[in-house]
Amino acid sequence: MRATMSREKKHKIKNSNWQFWVIIAIPLIYAIVFAYIPMGGVILAFKDYSIKKGILGSDWVGLRYFKQFLLSPSSSKVIWNTLVLGIYSLIASFPIPILLAVGLNEIKAVKFKKTVQMVTYAPYFISTVVMVGMLMQMTDLRIGIINKLIGLFGVGPINFFGNANIFRGLYVWSGVWQVTGYSAIIYIAALAGVSPELKEAAIVDGASRMKRIWHVDLPAIRPTIVTMLIFACGNMINIGFDKVYLMQNSMNLARSEVIATFVYKVGLVNADYGFSTAAGLFQSLVSFLMLIAVNKLSKVITETSLW
Repeated sequence: MRATMSREKKHKIKNSNWQFWVIIAIPLIYAIVFAYIPMGGVILAFKDYSIKKGILGSDWVGLRYFKQFLLSPSSSKVIWNTLVLGIYSLIASFPIPILLAVGLNEIKAVKFKKTVQMVTYAPYFISTVVMVGMLMQMTDLRIGIINKLIGLFGVGPINFFGNANIFRGLYVWSGVWQVTGYSAIIYIAALAGVSPELKEAAIVDGASRMKRIWHVDLPAIRPTIVTMLIFACGNMINIGFDKVYLMQNSMNLARSEVIATFVYKVGLVNADYGFSTAAGLFQSLVSFLMLIAVNKLSKVITETSLW
């Protein structure tokens, strides 16, 4: 009798929560199918892949491709380019959304605030292909608006996409322009949760606007800043493929060849699947280790961490 009542109770609980399980199941199935199952392909990094033998039937080669990737002169150049571009992107793109959010939080004119938000959010919704196309048009040698403007100061036209030394700045600052508004959303949301009583108390104590920002706003959103910094450090060398590849050409190849484009060319163009998989896996492992290290460091210094 008691067992029957228990089963009926469990059945009622399951029936009452079926919407919850459906909501959980959809992203879970998506993640399993498109994220976890393809992970089995990393086995190619340890095998001398042969189409005739298949993935499971190909011969094991151990860490041969990893040694080949790390010892190759061209690979070291690719790793260096990826590292420099990642650090440059982190330094340039991380603090600006915080400054934008703090600035927007201080604006009292609602219409002006909404206009600034719209102008800064809009670039995020431009596709990478369109954005790179716009960059090419703006920096064109003959009709580009940037060369027209610098021409007013007596400076000759600059071939932005043909100069390897300009590639990193062009990549990073175009990225800052595109994602700053969107990245600021989370900080704006965090600032909305700052206690008004704290600000009023600071005003009563005679604190200026800058002192209120420094001693009230920023400490209040510090856990959010630290959490976002941990994620940013974890993705530091995880430079995306599409934008770099679209901006890449033979003249800026010395600075624009990163691990993602290298993997594409070696794996799909040259059909060296084992070597390209090892290079991609190396990048993922370094990102994972950096995430763990930065999270551990943050936990010791700020007592804020992801886990």
